[in-house]
Amino acid sequence: MATQARTSDADLALTERLRLEVERAVQRGLKGIELMGAEPPTVGRTPKTVLHRRGTVELVHYHALADEVYRIPLLIVMAPTNKGYVLDLAPGQSLVEFLLKRGYDVYMIDWNAPTAAERDLGLADYVLDFIPDCIRRVQQDSGEEDVNLVSYCAGGMLSLIYLALHPGGPVRNIACFTTPIDFSQMELFRAMSDEKAFDLDAFVNRNGVIPADFIRNGFDALRPASRVAGQIKLWDNMWNDQYVVGFRMMERWGNETLPVPGGYFREMTKELLRENALYKGTLTIRGRPVDLKQITIPLLHIAAQYDHIVPAACSQPLLGMIGSTDKEEVTLPGGHVSIAAGANAVKRMWPRLDAWLEGRSV
Repeated sequence: MATQARTSDADLALTERLRLEVERAVQRGLKGIELMGAEPPTVGRTPKTVLHRRGTVELVHYHALADEVYRIPLLIVMAPTNKGYVLDLAPGQSLVEFLLKRGYDVYMIDWNAPTAAERDLGLADYVLDFIPDCIRRVQQDSGEEDVNLVSYCAGGMLSLIYLALHPGGPVRNIACFTTPIDFSQMELFRAMSDEKAFDLDAFVNRNGVIPADFIRNGFDALRPASRVAGQIKLWDNMWNDQYVVGFRMMERWGNETLPVPGGYFREMTKELLRENALYKGTLTIRGRPVDLKQITIPLLHIAAQYDHIVPAACSQPLLGMIGSTDKEEVTLPGGHVSIAAGANAVKRMWPRLDAWLEGRSV
């Protein structure tokens, strides 16, 4: 009798597992059909006002979500290749929303696709024009002289170059994450841009504005199987609505990678990837040397332990190259994107950023 009971229990458990698998398979199929005709997911829903738009650059001010707001406004600087809504995917999945609820006055330099007339924009335009102009507009809009920066990826690199060229300026503190400094550590990017295999000048002269597909394919080449693996994982989790929505938001962001001006791409490739000029201290902007030792304000850098785009070793020299005495680097579990967006960021990076900023924003 005991043996029959155990067999019966095992049969019931197997039947239940099979039932669940059949239900999930049906849900996957129905969800797949639904997604084929679905509109892209809505992103960037936190209310905001566009304060300024000039060609490729756009400055937005997010509406307050707290009764009391810190005195010093916070300006987020994104990388020119990516839209800023990765930091504002959806309610509960938004660094912007988190910071607003914590009482920060949040602005963002976001980017649009450059026009054909902007094909020759270079590093100087970003660090001597766009960033300082947006900082002046934040000062004017907020009524405060001081500004704090939070910068992501190449946005951090541009912010650091700006700071090195503007010592004693209005920026009081900077927090940046996944910021490239020593480009010799970006081995695959360097290999792809090697002058023996890639005629940079001919490519830039032919295109003017570098197509988004070229930029996106460069990122994809770092992990060639990632898109296929992502689709397989999506199918396995098609029954999970929360997973599907999150996947589609991140997929949309990746697919909406921005083109960049040819001048910017040329300088990034020649001066930074090939010559490693920022790390070597030989970078100049319109004849002005970029000396990171000129940066003396408090700085926090957050590196991602599993970053395949900007490896931790690429940003590691930063603290030793700046003149600040109040400086800190934290390496957190996560990848280049998950360090800033998603469940991992909610638990780790966001609270760490808030803890560092709160006493420096009054």
